[in-house]
Amino acid sequence: MRGNGHVVVVSASVGAGHDGAARELVRRLHAHGYDTDTYDFCRLLPARSGDLVRNGYRWQLRRAPRSYQWLIGALEHPWLSAGTAALTAGADRRLLRTVRSDTVAVLSTYPLASLALGRLRRRGLLGVPAVTYLTDLSVHPQWVGAGVDAHLALHESTAEAARLLGATGVRVVRPAMDPRFRPATGPDEVAAARRRFGLPAGRLALVVTGSLGLGEPAGTAADVAATGLATPVVACGRHPALRRRLADRPDVVALDWVDDMPTLLRACDIVIQNAGGLSSLEALATGIPAITYRCIPGHGRANARALDRAGLIPWVTTPDGLAPALAYHLGRRVDRDPFGPAPDPVDLLAGLAGAAPAAA
Repeated sequence: MRGNGHVVVVSASVGAGHDGAARELVRRLHAHGYDTDTYDFCRLLPARSGDLVRNGYRWQLRRAPRSYQWLIGALEHPWLSAGTAALTAGADRRLLRTVRSDTVAVLSTYPLASLALGRLRRRGLLGVPAVTYLTDLSVHPQWVGAGVDAHLALHESTAEAARLLGATGVRVVRPAMDPRFRPATGPDEVAAARRRFGLPAGRLALVVTGSLGLGEPAGTAADVAATGLATPVVACGRHPALRRRLADRPDVVALDWVDDMPTLLRACDIVIQNAGGLSSLEALATGIPAITYRCIPGHGRANARALDRAGLIPWVTTPDGLAPALAYHLGRRVDRDPFGPAPDPVDLLAGLAGAAPAAA
């Protein structure tokens, strides 16, 4: 039992970005003296609704990506947003049960959870602050829950987009990332990292596909290999079929699920990402350049646009642009801190929690 009170953290098992941010926020909350409980919003939904959300996301991006692009666009309109509210309403009672007598705040890293928390705050049922941690640089309207006390953004451009959508209490914070994501100390550490994964010599381009191996990583690997500028190293995530498909290519290194991403990143010279999520932020924190290429529909394209406009990660939109982008960025290092002097998200959360009365 920690001394500063209890914080409920609500994430979702939809990809790995929401859970990754939640884990690091929990670690920092513990370091600040808070007790925590973490919940998967998909499991708080009634009946099989959570399975529908989780499996529907995977199926659309793997089998019908155009439908996912349509869905993300359609959810910007109020008539379909009302349907989302009806879907999430079934979690309200279970969300309230997670709040204890010593709970001082509820923190969400998933948009549908934020919508539910905002609704509970507006109805006066949730007596402690509700805080949203925006995991992406782009802000879809579903991220902005009316009634949520604070929205924590990773960049000023993200904060401005959230304000335009009506978000309240918007503050810019540093990304919640595992501190192991840091630049290599020198060539010896890079060499050791390559030995750890059995990687070849020469320039290495790490192709990240998220935890589910989504998008067109095989096409990306083939395009990188064709340039002759780098050997593609594909992190296949939890997608064994993708790894098997790439395993026979002599010009590609295909890896199974990787538990030590900080070391793998330090082993490589550039990251090629397609979703603009946690992997892109981890690359920046590791000090290696990154580009967006063959990005996934929906939030992938929105994040690619936001990262490019913020000057953080360029978006290569055509195959013809890949070789020039690789030639320019390979061998370069990200020397500056791209996130500047923004505060730690848990420091702001502690301020909100300290100003709030204990939950009823």
